Amino acid sequence: MLYIIAISLLLILLIFTIISNKKRVIKSEEKVFVPNHWHNILRDNVLFYQKLTEKEQQLFREKMSRFLATVHIRAIKFKIEELDTLLVAASAVIPVFRFSSWHYTNLTTVLIYPDYFDDNLQFDAKVTHRNIGGLVGTGRFENQMILSRKALHHGFHNKTDKGNTAIHEFIHLIDKSDGVIDGIPEVLLDKQYTIPYLQLIHKKIEEINNDDSDIRNYGGTSEIEFLAVAGEYFFERPKLMQRKHPDLYKMLASCFFKV
Repeated sequence: MLYIIAISLLLILLIFTIISNKKRVIKSEEKVFVPNHWHNILRDNVLFYQKLTEKEQQLFREKMSRFLATVHIRAIKFKIEELDTLLVAASAVIPVFRFSSWHYTNLTTVLIYPDYFDDNLQFDAKVTHRNIGGLVGTGRFENQMILSRKALHHGFHNKTDKGNTAIHEFIHLIDKSDGVIDGIPEVLLDKQYTIPYLQLIHKKIEEINNDDSDIRNYGGTSEIEFLAVAGEYFFERPKLMQRKHPDLYKMLASCFFKV
């Protein structure tokens, strides 16, 4: 008798789990609210968005809406504007846009400072050595990102410099999704490509440090920064990278163009 009761309870639990999972899937696939005016703002400010098809643009806006529904964006010592919020969301979506599904489970808040800041997170104009445009938080800032508003806007306004601070920081977050920021993101890189990837980036880092590359010098400081800097280049100037660094372009395409 007890055996029958136990089997019955297990069946009930199994049925409940299946129904719950089905509801979760349906909920995640439901249409989200996307303000119509976002299209014009993104078209005027985000080059990546401009190059998408109409259908892809709709998907891009939906992914932005889902991001903003789960991540809080907070301005420090200035009044936030809608463009600030949309540029942060666009920066989050661009590196993972080709993924069938992605959630930044390691991010709850993005803090936007009005200007560049120093190692102590000071951004007052009187403070010297304010040269940091963004960082992924650790310690008491775990699950948070800090961005400079000036760096955020500069990344989208300058369309020729191969750089974008916010995209850079979101690539660090993707790298961190396997538990550690090490420049070898397991979520992006199939295991069989790890050794070829490392061989390639070490070659590229050597070229940077020998002043024989157009990849930004900061990418030559470590494997961690190389991934983020090369990722900026990949998304900001894809055709240029494909022409100048075809091997690197192909490797990054295999990482970021997931289905």
